[in-house]
Amino acid sequence: MSIAPPSGQPPLGIIEGFYGPLWTWEERRQVVRCLAPHGYRNYWYAPKADTFLRRRWTEPHPDAVAGELADFAHFCAEQGVKFGIGLSPFEVFNNFNDSAKTSLAQKLAVFDQLGITDLAILFDDMKSDTPGLAVCQADIIHWVAERSGADQLTVCPSYYSDDPVLDRVFGQRPAHYLEDLGKALDPSVQVFWTGEEVCSREVSPGHLQRVAQALGRKPVLWDNYPVNDGDRMSQHLHLRGFTGRPAANGDYLSGHAINPALQPTLTTIPALTLARNYQQGKDYQYGQAFREAATEVLGADLARQLVNDLLVLQDTGLARISEERHAALTACYRGFDHPAAREILRWLAGDYQVTDEMVQTQ
Repeated sequence: MSIAPPSGQPPLGIIEGFYGPLWTWEERRQVVRCLAPHGYRNYWYAPKADTFLRRRWTEPHPDAVAGELADFAHFCAEQGVKFGIGLSPFEVFNNFNDSAKTSLAQKLAVFDQLGITDLAILFDDMKSDTPGLAVCQADIIHWVAERSGADQLTVCPSYYSDDPVLDRVFGQRPAHYLEDLGKALDPSVQVFWTGEEVCSREVSPGHLQRVAQALGRKPVLWDNYPVNDGDRMSQHLHLRGFTGRPAANGDYLSGHAINPALQPTLTTIPALTLARNYQQGKDYQYGQAFREAATEVLGADLARQLVNDLLVLQDTGLARISEERHAALTACYRGFDHPAAREILRWLAGDYQVTDEMVQTQ
């Protein structure tokens, strides 16, 4: 049963922005088919493992991949979903010279040919040595806007959260960075924001009001749940329903996009609970929503098994499961003929492990 988006629900979306192994194109289609009827209206393709969007961004995608992107853009349009690409022009703001401009213009022309409707320029997870960083980045965004046929342009700032971990890893953020970026950007440009933390446990209306005031616009929440990349998180399956995102947030957001888990079928379970969260408001119960979404995605029998194993799969984690329990779980999920069961088996086999080296090199 599909859920009609309530009037206060912001446009929901998927931003495929995780480190680790790539989804297949059919897996992406299945995610869209599942979530589009529940208010998911945006899909940004931005996996860290697609090197042609990151460290090799100046090079074109191979013809086969470009063809898949074009086919997926067409598929999304048929589903009523806006398809976008997230480009990370690696540290381009440190040297936006003629060579960089030529490469970027060529990339934008290819994106237009693919039929994308939304374009995201991602300045996250890059080091900067550029004075006036916010104004420089806004100038690049406006340069892109003049050369892109995308209907909507969105930017991810270098400092996309209050979290001090960004300052420790990428250098101290400039004073008034967010305010300066908001003032310099055209009002039509959307801005991604992850909350008070990179992986925020809670996002409140009060926080979003402050960020909107600083930016001069409502942010698009880049929600880092249920994403489970990284050495530590990839040892856990993120399955539970959304918490800490009150429906009242909808009044302070121009969109709410989730960064999905490495497991495409399983990620639709928490994704469905987010739609229920906005629909039900004060009546939302995350445990009940999880059980309902699991049953919808998995069927009654597999959902019942997942509920029974939730503590082990999400909380205990792969490294702490005993050999006996690991063998029992493997035998159990081999008994189900379902893509979600196969994802659990792959996770148990270590196929989804994301190493620190992968994060540093993708």
